[in-house]
Amino acid sequence: MTNPLVSVLIPAFNAEHTIGDTLRSAFAQTWPNIEVIVVNDGSRDRTADIVGAAGDRRVRMIEQVNQGAAAARNTAYSACRGDLIQWLDADDLLAPDKIARQVEMWRQLGDRRLLLSGAWAGFMHRPDRAAFRPTPLWNDLTATDWLLRKMRDNLYMQTATWLVARELTEAAGAWDTHLLADDDGEYFCRVLMASHGVKFVPQARVYYRSSGVASLSYIGQSSRKLEAHLLSIRKHVRYLRSLEDSARIREACGRYLQTELLHFFSERPDLVAEIEGIAAEIGVTLQPPVLPWKYEWVRRLFGWRAARQAQLLLPMVKWSLLRASDKAMLRIQGHPPYARLGS
Repeated sequence: MTNPLVSVLIPAFNAEHTIGDTLRSAFAQTWPNIEVIVVNDGSRDRTADIVGAAGDRRVRMIEQVNQGAAAARNTAYSACRGDLIQWLDADDLLAPDKIARQVEMWRQLGDRRLLLSGAWAGFMHRPDRAAFRPTPLWNDLTATDWLLRKMRDNLYMQTATWLVARELTEAAGAWDTHLLADDDGEYFCRVLMASHGVKFVPQARVYYRSSGVASLSYIGQSSRKLEAHLLSIRKHVRYLRSLEDSARIREACGRYLQTELLHFFSERPDLVAEIEGIAAEIGVTLQPPVLPWKYEWVRRLFGWRAARQAQLLLPMVKWSLLRASDKAMLRIQGHPPYARLGS
């Protein structure tokens, strides 16, 4: 396939402050054969007006009542025609050559079941300040080793880093609309399981906008999100064990469950019991979570719930101050040209 069409699929909800930049980063791609589909998921702000005024024939907008990001992604995929799929959230950015570099690798290797990944870094308001720090996932890996490293070491790959062939997307199935958090983590487990492995393209860069408590991935103390997160945890363990059931896999699953236990420990004893049951099934005994010293004294004085609230609140206060400072610097320095991203 010498000139594959790439579908850039963007779910958008109340994204008026970021969707313009996201679209410009898509239009700036050096790979020319793209289509951009935005699903406006019941936004109550100017998102639809901004997309409508984009002025590029390659973009198409679909309107739907609010159903959540996973449903919006399913809608976008059902409407696309691409040979390759580029998922992109409405506040993130692609380096201009991100797609081109991955397409070139995909054409060279000639395997439609190969999953392409790339580098990513977070930013607040100034993407040119993003710092790219490699993790053990930034390698060519089998599906089993990739998922093992993710779970064992508590790692993450941002949604837009992937470029996925249509054949592989079809094999993975739809996004799970029941997951209020970590829907992308669960979805790409299934993509990985259907793949022939991961090819990492280091120059294919993505800029992930940090949005704090507004992020879909933020769980906090929401019971609904905790219940959905437990569903994702169950699936992660089942997926990895279906690929290989060995001592190293059970050890990785145990470390994963121990890490995730902190989300539930002060809020939902019933869900803690379920996680301990999952651990028992693989022969692992979990320990009570250990808090960093600066929150441990809160636990001793006021209990687990207060300590957990402090652990959630204080980083958000720090993050808000840093974000305000970064926004002020953006106003002073001006908007960085998209051509500089990835250089």
